Amino acid sequence: MVSAYPGNRVLIGETYLPNTVEMDKWYGGAAKNELQLPMDMLVGFSDGYNAAHFRKYIGEAETELNGSQPLFVFDNHDNPRSITRYGDGVHDVAIAKTVAAMLLTTRATALTYYGAEIGMPTTPPTRKEDVKDPIGITGWPKEKGRDGERTPMQWTPGLDAGFSTAKTTWLPIPPSYKTINVQTELANPDSLLNWYKQLIALRRTNAALHDGGFAMLDAGDANVLAYVRTAPQGSAPVVVAINMSGQARMVSLDVSRFAKGKTAKTLAASEAPLKDVTSVEKVMLPAYSAWVAEVR
Repeated sequence: MVSAYPGNRVLIGETYLPNTVEMDKWYGGAAKNELQLPMDMLVGFSDGYNAAHFRKYIGEAETELNGSQPLFVFDNHDNPRSITRYGDGVHDVAIAKTVAAMLLTTRATALTYYGAEIGMPTTPPTRKEDVKDPIGITGWPKEKGRDGERTPMQWTPGLDAGFSTAKTTWLPIPPSYKTINVQTELANPDSLLNWYKQLIALRRTNAALHDGGFAMLDAGDANVLAYVRTAPQGSAPVVVAINMSGQARMVSLDVSRFAKGKTAKTLAASEAPLKDVTSVEKVMLPAYSAWVAEVR
């Protein structure tokens, strides 16, 4: 039915599946005659923040979907926001930058949710009279519902976070709007928002990130998730290394199958020391950091 319409139509599914094998059925398996993009909730909503988890499910999406295009999701309107789920209260923004790196440098289609790009936290209601979600109304106070991840977008540090001019909004404006908002983050070169903008621009313009293949690196590393985006002919492959631990980690990435040399040109670095890295050997990754580089 969708193919009967002109243009590049696509069916996206809000699909919560127990494993990757079941997810493949929503694509139609090898026939690929069902949804083009069922949402992969296994990567971004299962277990915790650790390299082994992401390596497993990103790897399965590459090997168990009959070559179909993955669609990774870390945030939506029904679950606490990823910065709240993965954050430790101290390194929240740094951790959120690593999540953005996974979202925008893997081969998967990237789907995000408003506010993730500025680090809006989940802000559950504190009073029952403020609850709008029926789940929260019936389950209060043990179950506060999903209002906490549905609060208004925080555009400015001004009235109603720039979202409205009303006396009150349908859901309350979280107090975080004073520092976490688009206007403030646009002015900060190191903000989460500008990190998203940088990665999106790279994904759009870099051949390996836009059209390349995917292969895992260093599968045994308990702390660092590393992979390579193999390059279309005539382009350089891109390596991505993400430290998911609270300590600095040294890595040497074996890219000999994908590149002749070991010289690295940093494309994006979430922490300043990584901007000067020029080789894939002995890369010191700061705690909760992401590094993206071309290899030649």
